[in-house]
Amino acid sequence: MKTPVVLIIFRRPDKTLQILEKIRQVKPSKLFVISDAPRPEKPDECEKCEKSRAIIDAIDWDCEVIKNYADTNLGSFRRIPSGLDWVFDQVEEAIVLEDDCLPDITFFRFCEELLEYYKNDQRIMAISGDNFQLGNQRTQNSYYFSRYTHSWGWATWKRAWKHFDMEMSAWPKVRDQQLLRSILDSDRDVKYWTAILQDTYDSKIKAWDYRWTFSNWLQNGLTILPNVNLISNIGFGEGATHTVSTKNPFINLSTQPMNFPLQHPKFIIRDKFADAFTQSTMFNASLEFRIKRKLKLLINLFK
Repeated sequence: MKTPVVLIIFRRPDKTLQILEKIRQVKPSKLFVISDAPRPEKPDECEKCEKSRAIIDAIDWDCEVIKNYADTNLGSFRRIPSGLDWVFDQVEEAIVLEDDCLPDITFFRFCEELLEYYKNDQRIMAISGDNFQLGNQRTQNSYYFSRYTHSWGWATWKRAWKHFDMEMSAWPKVRDQQLLRSILDSDRDVKYWTAILQDTYDSKIKAWDYRWTFSNWLQNGLTILPNVNLISNIGFGEGATHTVSTKNPFINLSTQPMNFPLQHPKFIIRDKFADAFTQSTMFNASLEFRIKRKLKLLINLFK
Protein backbone atom coordinates (compact mmCIF):
# COMPACT_ATOMS: atom_id res chain seq x y z
CA MET A 1 0.00 0.00 0.00
CA LYS A 2 1.36 3.40 -0.98
CA THR A 3 -0.56 5.59 1.47
CA PRO A 4 1.33 6.28 4.73
CA VAL A 5 -0.25 4.81 7.86
CA VAL A 6 -0.09 6.44 11.28
CA LEU A 7 -0.26 4.18 14.34
CA ILE A 8 -0.79 5.82 17.75
CA ILE A 9 0.37 3.63 20.62
CA PHE A 10 0.80 4.00 24.37
CA ARG A 11 0.51 1.36 27.09
CA ARG A 12 -1.49 -1.51 25.57
CA PRO A 13 0.96 -3.93 23.97
CA ASP A 14 -1.66 -6.65 23.46
CA LYS A 15 -3.88 -4.32 21.45
CA THR A 16 -0.93 -2.77 19.65
CA LEU A 17 -0.04 -6.25 18.43
CA GLN A 18 -3.57 -6.85 17.13
CA ILE A 19 -3.69 -3.56 15.22
CA LEU A 20 -0.18 -4.00 13.83
CA GLU A 21 -1.09 -7.45 12.50
CA LYS A 22 -3.87 -5.85 10.46
CA ILE A 23 -1.48 -3.20 9.16
CA ARG A 24 1.03 -5.93 8.34
CA GLN A 25 -1.49 -7.52 5.96
CA VAL A 26 -1.47 -4.45 3.69
CA LYS A 27 2.25 -3.70 4.19
CA PRO A 28 2.35 0.08 3.86
CA SER A 29 5.72 1.30 2.66
CA LYS A 30 5.73 4.08 5.26
CA LEU A 31 4.55 3.79 8.89
CA PHE A 32 4.52 6.70 11.32
CA VAL A 33 4.37 5.70 15.00
CA ILE A 34 3.31 8.20 17.65
CA SER A 35 3.64 7.42 21.35
CA ASP A 36 3.12 9.36 24.56
CA ALA A 37 5.48 8.87 27.51
CA PRO A 38 4.35 7.06 30.65
CA ARG A 39 2.90 9.12 33.48
CA PRO A 40 5.28 9.54 36.46
CA GLU A 41 2.49 8.77 38.93
CA LYS A 42 1.76 5.45 37.15
CA PRO A 43 4.91 3.33 37.71
CA ASP A 44 3.47 0.29 35.89
CA GLU A 45 3.08 2.26 32.65
CA CYS A 46 6.80 2.42 31.92
CA GLU A 47 7.05 -1.33 31.30
CA LYS A 48 3.81 -1.37 29.26
CA CYS A 49 5.00 1.50 27.07
CA GLU A 50 8.33 -0.24 26.51
CA LYS A 51 6.57 -3.45 25.50
CA SER A 52 4.36 -1.55 23.03
CA ARG A 53 7.40 0.12 21.49
CA ALA A 54 9.26 -3.20 21.30
CA ILE A 55 6.45 -4.55 19.10
CA ILE A 56 7.15 -1.74 16.63
CA ASP A 57 10.85 -2.67 16.61
CA ALA A 58 9.87 -6.18 15.45
CA ILE A 59 8.20 -5.06 12.18
CA ASP A 60 9.23 -7.60 9.55
CA TRP A 61 8.14 -6.22 6.17
CA ASP A 62 9.93 -3.74 3.92
CA CYS A 63 8.75 -0.53 5.55
CA GLU A 64 10.15 2.86 6.51
CA VAL A 65 9.24 3.20 10.19
CA ILE A 66 9.33 6.80 11.45
CA LYS A 67 8.92 7.22 15.20
CA ASN A 68 7.84 10.16 17.32
CA TYR A 69 8.04 9.17 20.98
CA ALA A 70 7.39 11.82 23.63
CA ASP A 71 9.94 12.26 26.43
CA THR A 72 7.32 13.49 28.91
CA ASN A 73 3.64 12.66 29.16
CA LEU A 74 1.43 15.10 27.28
CA GLY A 75 -1.92 13.33 27.63
CA SER A 76 -3.75 12.00 24.59
CA PHE A 77 -5.55 15.29 23.91
CA ARG A 78 -2.19 16.99 23.25
CA ARG A 79 -0.05 14.04 22.15
CA ILE A 80 -2.29 13.02 19.24
CA PRO A 81 -2.62 16.49 17.64
CA SER A 82 1.09 17.26 18.12
CA GLY A 83 1.92 13.91 16.55
CA LEU A 84 -0.35 14.55 13.60
CA ASP A 85 1.20 18.01 13.13
CA TRP A 86 4.54 16.19 12.85
CA VAL A 87 3.11 13.69 10.33
CA PHE A 88 1.57 16.31 8.07
CA ASP A 89 4.77 18.31 8.05
CA GLN A 90 6.13 15.37 6.06
CA VAL A 91 3.29 13.92 3.95
CA GLU A 92 0.22 15.15 2.07
CA GLU A 93 -2.19 12.43 3.28
CA ALA A 94 -2.33 9.59 5.79
CA ILE A 95 -4.50 6.87 7.33
CA VAL A 96 -4.70 7.09 11.14
CA LEU A 97 -5.29 4.28 13.63
CA GLU A 98 -5.08 4.26 17.41
CA ASP A 99 -4.03 1.12 19.24
CA ASP A 100 -7.62 0.20 20.15
CA CYS A 101 -9.21 0.62 16.70
CA LEU A 102 -9.26 -2.76 14.96
CA PRO A 103 -9.98 -2.38 11.23
CA ASP A 104 -11.49 -4.71 8.70
CA ILE A 105 -8.81 -5.25 6.09
CA THR A 106 -10.87 -3.42 3.44
CA PHE A 107 -10.68 -0.22 5.53
CA PHE A 108 -7.25 0.50 4.10
CA ARG A 109 -8.29 0.27 0.44
CA PHE A 110 -11.46 2.26 1.20
CA CYS A 111 -9.40 5.11 2.64
CA GLU A 112 -6.67 4.95 0.01
CA GLU A 113 -9.08 5.14 -2.93
CA LEU A 114 -11.10 7.99 -1.42
CA LEU A 115 -8.01 9.97 -0.42
CA GLU A 116 -7.16 10.01 -4.11
CA TYR A 117 -10.73 10.54 -5.34
CA TYR A 118 -11.36 13.62 -3.15
CA LYS A 119 -7.78 14.84 -2.94
CA ASN A 120 -8.59 18.29 -4.31
CA ASP A 121 -12.17 18.65 -3.06
CA GLN A 122 -12.04 21.22 -0.28
CA ARG A 123 -15.51 20.24 0.93
CA ILE A 124 -14.28 16.87 2.18
CA MET A 125 -12.22 17.10 5.37
CA ALA A 126 -11.86 13.46 6.38
CA ILE A 127 -12.68 9.82 5.64
CA SER A 128 -13.75 7.56 8.49
CA GLY A 129 -14.10 3.80 8.81
CA ASP A 130 -16.89 4.16 11.37
CA ASN A 131 -20.57 3.50 10.83
CA PHE A 132 -22.69 4.08 13.94
CA GLN A 133 -26.12 3.58 12.35
CA LEU A 134 -26.62 0.32 14.29
CA GLY A 135 -27.82 -1.63 11.27
CA ASN A 136 -29.80 1.13 9.55
CA GLN A 137 -28.75 1.30 5.91
CA ARG A 138 -28.78 4.89 4.72
CA THR A 139 -27.81 4.53 1.08
CA GLN A 140 -27.21 2.06 -1.72
CA ASN A 141 -23.86 3.74 -2.31
CA SER A 142 -20.64 2.71 -0.58
CA TYR A 143 -20.63 5.75 1.69
CA TYR A 144 -22.42 8.94 2.66
CA PHE A 145 -21.49 12.40 3.94
CA SER A 146 -21.75 13.59 7.53
CA ARG A 147 -20.93 16.59 9.69
CA TYR A 148 -19.48 14.28 12.36
CA THR A 149 -15.76 13.56 12.31
CA HIS A 150 -15.65 10.05 13.77
CA SER A 151 -12.04 9.14 14.49
CA TRP A 152 -11.94 5.44 15.40
CA GLY A 153 -9.90 4.76 12.28
CA TRP A 154 -9.83 7.59 9.75
CA ALA A 155 -7.83 9.39 7.11
CA THR A 156 -7.26 12.96 6.03
CA TRP A 157 -5.06 15.31 4.04
CA LYS A 158 -2.54 17.95 5.01
CA ARG A 159 -4.84 20.48 3.31
CA ALA A 160 -7.59 19.64 5.82
CA TRP A 161 -5.45 19.17 8.94
CA LYS A 162 -4.00 22.67 8.51
CA HIS A 163 -7.38 23.99 9.74
CA PHE A 164 -7.04 22.19 13.09
CA ASP A 165 -6.88 24.75 15.89
CA MET A 166 -5.92 23.32 19.25
CA GLU A 167 -6.77 26.58 20.98
CA MET A 168 -10.28 26.84 19.45
CA SER A 169 -9.59 30.54 19.03
CA ALA A 170 -12.82 31.14 17.08
CA TRP A 171 -15.07 29.65 19.76
CA PRO A 172 -15.88 32.85 21.73
CA LYS A 173 -17.10 34.55 18.53
CA VAL A 174 -19.06 31.47 17.40
CA ARG A 175 -20.63 31.17 20.86
CA ASP A 176 -21.46 34.86 21.31
CA GLN A 177 -22.93 35.24 17.83
CA GLN A 178 -24.83 31.93 18.20
CA LEU A 179 -23.39 30.62 14.96
CA LEU A 180 -24.02 26.99 15.90
CA ARG A 181 -27.64 27.62 14.93
CA SER A 182 -26.42 27.77 11.33
CA ILE A 183 -24.71 24.38 11.67
CA LEU A 184 -27.00 22.23 13.80
CA ASP A 185 -30.57 21.08 13.28
CA SER A 186 -32.35 21.97 16.53
CA ASP A 187 -32.19 24.06 19.69
CA ARG A 188 -31.57 20.84 21.63
CA ASP A 189 -28.52 20.06 19.51
CA VAL A 190 -27.26 23.63 19.84
CA LYS A 191 -27.60 23.47 23.64
CA TYR A 192 -25.79 20.13 23.78
CA TRP A 193 -22.85 21.15 21.59
CA THR A 194 -22.54 24.59 23.16
CA ALA A 195 -21.96 22.91 26.52
CA ILE A 196 -19.54 20.36 25.05
CA LEU A 197 -17.50 22.92 23.13
CA GLN A 198 -17.39 25.36 26.04
CA ASP A 199 -16.09 22.66 28.36
CA THR A 200 -13.56 21.65 25.71
CA TYR A 201 -12.46 25.26 25.26
CA ASP A 202 -12.04 25.55 29.04
CA SER A 203 -10.14 22.21 29.06
CA LYS A 204 -12.68 20.68 31.40
CA ILE A 205 -13.04 18.07 28.66
CA LYS A 206 -9.59 17.01 27.56
CA ALA A 207 -10.41 15.65 24.12
CA TRP A 208 -8.69 16.54 20.89
CA ASP A 209 -11.46 15.14 18.68
CA TYR A 210 -14.05 17.74 19.75
CA ARG A 211 -11.52 20.38 18.70
CA TRP A 212 -11.16 18.62 15.35
CA THR A 213 -14.96 18.51 14.92
CA PHE A 214 -15.17 22.24 15.66
CA SER A 215 -12.38 22.98 13.17
CA ASN A 216 -14.30 21.05 10.52
CA TRP A 217 -17.56 22.89 11.23
CA LEU A 218 -15.83 26.23 10.78
CA GLN A 219 -14.96 25.13 7.23
CA ASN A 220 -18.46 23.75 6.58
CA GLY A 221 -16.59 20.50 6.01
CA LEU A 222 -17.91 16.99 5.49
CA THR A 223 -16.66 13.60 6.59
CA ILE A 224 -17.13 10.46 4.48
CA LEU A 225 -18.68 7.58 6.44
CA PRO A 226 -18.94 4.03 5.05
CA ASN A 227 -22.28 2.32 4.60
CA VAL A 228 -20.91 -0.65 6.59
CA ASN A 229 -18.85 -0.50 9.75
CA LEU A 230 -15.13 -1.01 9.08
CA ILE A 231 -13.75 -0.40 12.59
CA SER A 232 -14.27 -2.16 15.91
CA ASN A 233 -13.17 -0.25 19.01
CA ILE A 234 -11.64 -2.89 21.28
CA GLY A 235 -10.47 -0.44 23.92
CA PHE A 236 -13.57 -0.05 26.08
CA GLY A 237 -13.32 -0.76 29.79
CA GLU A 238 -10.69 -0.59 32.50
CA GLY A 239 -7.52 1.19 31.45
CA ALA A 240 -9.16 3.28 28.74
CA THR A 241 -8.77 7.05 28.71
CA HIS A 242 -12.23 7.98 27.39
CA THR A 243 -14.06 4.79 26.37
CA VAL A 244 -14.50 3.55 29.91
CA SER A 245 -18.10 2.30 30.02
CA THR A 246 -18.64 -1.33 29.05
CA LYS A 247 -22.37 -0.59 28.58
CA ASN A 248 -21.75 1.66 25.60
CA PRO A 249 -23.84 0.43 22.61
CA PHE A 250 -20.87 1.02 20.32
CA ILE A 251 -18.53 -1.33 22.16
CA ASN A 252 -16.83 -3.95 19.97
CA LEU A 253 -19.13 -3.30 17.02
CA SER A 254 -18.83 -6.01 14.41
CA THR A 255 -17.26 -5.11 11.09
CA GLN A 256 -18.16 -5.99 7.52
CA PRO A 257 -15.94 -5.87 4.45
CA MET A 258 -16.44 -3.06 1.98
CA ASN A 259 -17.36 -4.15 -1.53
CA PHE A 260 -15.36 -2.91 -4.50
CA PRO A 261 -15.46 -1.17 -6.86
CA LEU A 262 -16.82 1.64 -4.73
CA GLN A 263 -20.22 3.06 -5.61
CA HIS A 264 -19.82 6.83 -5.36
CA PRO A 265 -22.76 9.12 -4.52
CA LYS A 266 -23.85 11.36 -7.39
CA PHE A 267 -24.25 14.35 -5.09
CA ILE A 268 -22.12 15.70 -2.25
CA ILE A 269 -24.93 16.38 0.21
CA ARG A 270 -24.91 15.62 3.94
CA ASP A 271 -27.22 12.81 5.07
CA LYS A 272 -29.40 14.71 7.53
CA PHE A 273 -31.30 11.60 8.68
CA ALA A 274 -28.13 9.63 9.46
CA ASP A 275 -26.71 12.58 11.36
CA ALA A 276 -29.91 13.00 13.36
CA PHE A 277 -29.71 9.34 14.36
CA THR A 278 -26.08 9.75 15.42
CA GLN A 279 -26.91 12.85 17.45
CA SER A 280 -29.76 11.09 19.27
CA THR A 281 -27.83 7.89 20.00
CA MET A 282 -24.11 8.56 20.23
CA PHE A 283 -24.17 12.10 21.54
CA ASN A 284 -27.31 13.57 23.08
CA ALA A 285 -29.13 10.27 23.55
CA SER A 286 -32.91 10.61 23.53
CA LEU A 287 -35.05 9.21 26.34
CA GLU A 288 -36.53 6.66 23.93
CA PHE A 289 -33.10 5.39 22.93
CA ARG A 290 -31.90 5.21 26.55
CA ILE A 291 -34.97 3.16 27.52
CA LYS A 292 -34.49 0.79 24.58
CA ARG A 293 -30.83 0.39 25.45
CA LYS A 294 -31.60 -0.45 29.09
CA LEU A 295 -34.28 -2.95 28.04
CA LYS A 296 -31.82 -4.63 25.68
CA LEU A 297 -29.25 -4.90 28.49
CA LEU A 298 -31.88 -6.46 30.79
CA ILE A 299 -32.97 -8.95 28.13
CA ASN A 300 -29.36 -9.97 27.49
CA LEU A 301 -28.82 -10.31 31.24
CA PHE A 302 -31.55 -12.95 31.55
CA LYS A 303 -30.75 -14.90 28.40
